[in-house]
Amino acid sequence: MNFLNLPFTAWAEMALLFLFLAATARPVGLYVSAVLSGKKTFLTPALGRIEHLFLRAAGPEARREMTWRRYAGSVLAFAFGGFLVLALILRFQSFPSLPPDQIFNIAVSYITNTNFQTFSPELTLTAATQMAGIAVQNFLSAAMGLCVFAVLARSLAASKATEVGNFWRDLVRIVLYILLPLSLLLAVALLSQGVVQTFGQTLDVTMLEAQTQQTLVTGPVASQAAIKLLGSNGGGYYAANAAHPFENPTPLSNFMGLFAICLLPIALPFTFGRMIGKPRQGTMLLAVMLILFVPLLLFCLTAEQTGNPILTALGVTQLHGNLEGKELRFGASNSALWTSLATATANGSTNASIESFMPLASLVPLVFIQLGEVIFGGVGSGLYGMLVYTMLAVFVAGLMIGRTPEYLGKKIGVFEIQMASLVILIPALATLIGTAIAVSLPEGTKAVYAGSHQAFSEILYAFSSTSNNNGSAMGGLVTSTSFYNVILGLCMIAGRFGVILPVLAMAGSLASKTSVPQDKGTLDTTSPLFIFFLVVSIVLVGFLTFVPTLLLGPVAEHLHL
Repeated sequence: MNFLNLPFTAWAEMALLFLFLAATARPVGLYVSAVLSGKKTFLTPALGRIEHLFLRAAGPEARREMTWRRYAGSVLAFAFGGFLVLALILRFQSFPSLPPDQIFNIAVSYITNTNFQTFSPELTLTAATQMAGIAVQNFLSAAMGLCVFAVLARSLAASKATEVGNFWRDLVRIVLYILLPLSLLLAVALLSQGVVQTFGQTLDVTMLEAQTQQTLVTGPVASQAAIKLLGSNGGGYYAANAAHPFENPTPLSNFMGLFAICLLPIALPFTFGRMIGKPRQGTMLLAVMLILFVPLLLFCLTAEQTGNPILTALGVTQLHGNLEGKELRFGASNSALWTSLATATANGSTNASIESFMPLASLVPLVFIQLGEVIFGGVGSGLYGMLVYTMLAVFVAGLMIGRTPEYLGKKIGVFEIQMASLVILIPALATLIGTAIAVSLPEGTKAVYAGSHQAFSEILYAFSSTSNNNGSAMGGLVTSTSFYNVILGLCMIAGRFGVILPVLAMAGSLASKTSVPQDKGTLDTTSPLFIFFLVVSIVLVGFLTFVPTLLLGPVAEHLHL
């Protein structure tokens, strides 16, 4: 495969996308740091009174600083409350009632920011449910990830502190000052491109072929698509997601979607650098992300652009790459670009069928997911995942050179490494154990209609996606069964809160420590050598865990073409 054979349009789109991101990521990151630090912003005159009213309604609890345990308890209580509210909305919506296992899966999916859809939203949910249930959780679950990131960043900057912030204050400020304004701007931009925004009216139209009638479902699509993209949610208003012409009608709306998916995840390293007072640390983390991302992206693009070797052997010319499962409006290269970015950022949305990707191309989004949200990652969750790997790399490097491991002046001890191990192991165990159970039971295997290698890939992808907070799916696996609704829901809970709680515990431990002055012997965590060491650590710990499963799935399927 030769990535130089990619079409000019693919290179031009990527160049333009990263040019826009380079111009906007730093200003947005600095603005987010001001919000998370409780400082006034240019929106304070307009939104300050609303913020005050919300915090006043929350009561005295919103004015107290919290320990990490109290913060974690607030996160869990809020998530459980969101689960109950969403479950009740789903139970009593005007559509025919859903089975309990489906309600459980949907509610868990959206409160955990996973948005893995085992259903067709336009056929299963009313417009009111989409607005009052799904869209609301899209905001709140994304804000929760940013809250946890803010705690970890503040803890690294603090010295001998017992409190890590206030969850309710962080939540209100993130929604009011970050997610709502950005979503409003993007929704208006999407409306200008023809994205649908109604209260759920249906349209009966006459088809050109055979003059048959078809009912088209509309709804509040633009507003939900905006937060779906910006908040690393991914679940679309339609089952076809961003391939649906009502949700993504033009090349410009598609470009807006790509930009929105990346904006906050790429801006947050700048946020981190400003919050700890060391901008080079944020730049280092972004450099590591790009080093891991770019080669895998080019590999995916090339695999799709090369086309299907079976068709090539039959003499079929595939100038435009593998077009199976693609929207011709976007083509093979753009579909591979969207899927790579959406899985690297834990967004999970898609404008093509991942099941129809070439085996080696589908391997790339699997790797992005299985690395555990460290390449860009979700809103907040990606960066605290990368920081966990950074502290692990510092610990190993310290042992290698015979010095006490330190990161940003904080000694990394046994407790921090234990928590880091949980962050890495829990999603991996949920993925591997869930896949093993599914391929061993008839309830798991009878839901797949593809051949053996493709079937294994689809099951592996579903458990990787749910356990690592992504939400995308290959599509060939029928997950709307009681077995998959329950087991995938449990994986989503483990993959979300099994990571958040150790990160908060780690933050509490770091905040209580005294910052140690750095000297000439301190490991430079912004040097090219450390960047290389961190990349190697992520590959060895994150990637090699799943190599056997990748060999059994996408690689074996490629070899059997």
